[in-house]
Amino acid sequence: MNTTYTYNFPTPIRFGSGVINELADYLKSHNLKKPLFVTDGTVAELSFFKKIKKDIEKAGLSVEVFTEMHKNPLKSDVLKGGDAYHDAKCDCIVGIGGGVALDVARAIVLRVNHKRDLFDYDDLIGGDKYVTEDVPHFITVPTTSGTGSEVGRSAIISEDESKKKRILFSPKLMAKIVFADPMLTMELPGFITAATGMDALTHNMEAYVAKGFHPMCDGIALEGITLIAQSLETATKNPDIESRSKMLLASLMGAVAFQKGLGVVHSLAHPLSSVFDTHHGLANAINLPYGMDFNYEGFEDRFDKMAVALGLGSNEGSKVVSHLFELNEKLGLPTKLSAIGVKAEHIDELSVLALADFCHPNNPKPVALEDFKKLYQTAL
Repeated sequence: MNTTYTYNFPTPIRFGSGVINELADYLKSHNLKKPLFVTDGTVAELSFFKKIKKDIEKAGLSVEVFTEMHKNPLKSDVLKGGDAYHDAKCDCIVGIGGGVALDVARAIVLRVNHKRDLFDYDDLIGGDKYVTEDVPHFITVPTTSGTGSEVGRSAIISEDESKKKRILFSPKLMAKIVFADPMLTMELPGFITAATGMDALTHNMEAYVAKGFHPMCDGIALEGITLIAQSLETATKNPDIESRSKMLLASLMGAVAFQKGLGVVHSLAHPLSSVFDTHHGLANAINLPYGMDFNYEGFEDRFDKMAVALGLGSNEGSKVVSHLFELNEKLGLPTKLSAIGVKAEHIDELSVLALADFCHPNNPKPVALEDFKKLYQTAL
């Protein structure tokens, strides 16, 4: 897949090896002179990031870099980023990285000209109605194949004290353009590739079984599952440009698909990030087989279609759950919550948080507090 492509859905996406080299010309053509690069501390030290920055500076532009963010981003991170944008007199924002960096970048985009308390804009309390001002020009550059945040319209940011997750949302927060260059994902370590890849698989699978009518999202989700089935193991163990390209595509497809909704797996996973600071992709990976097992009965036809996408054959939906357990094992990921420090005494607290989570109302089946307790118990 060495060809480059441009397509819109609805964000313009430049996809292919080397498209990142177009960033400087893009900025200049839009008369943007001082980007704020928002990334995490790890990415900021990598050679490809330094090269991107150097190329922009060679083109006569000035770059400010903001890296102050937690693994599960906090409101205070966003406020600091907004101050950095104003202090350096930046004129656009380039988010470079995985889900965390892109969420923080998108929240800073909101913050720059919106001065109410950040969580007044929480979508779950109708806060999107306050998103009335212009926002800075926003560009996204994904470096992992997991969240698909590069094509998103929302950012998940936690409260500093309680760690409760809040959603900032507005169509205004979509990137003006995505530079999706699989070369930037080539250096990702195997474990992160596996965990973020399972995150992308969770997005596609949960979107496909989510309740509601959205045949376009269903079609995209099935194709995303197919691409992941073809490439995740190779991308993790023996990465090449084809497997990395397929994973990058599948990741952003998952993020397009999940506008239909997510479900029980994400509601099981989010509290693990809040309480244990667990990597979001890893939390999804462990919970995915258990959540899908919960959803199987009554939705066998959907599972049959996912089985085809996973390469398991026709009418093999009953094999999907065992396949997911095997996939985690092949990728070197844990299949039990005890492996990440969860104990029986944590289940009540986690279950209350899971019930309060915003994802499970879209699950194909209703999930009660007792269901969450059972699911955590089974996964222990």
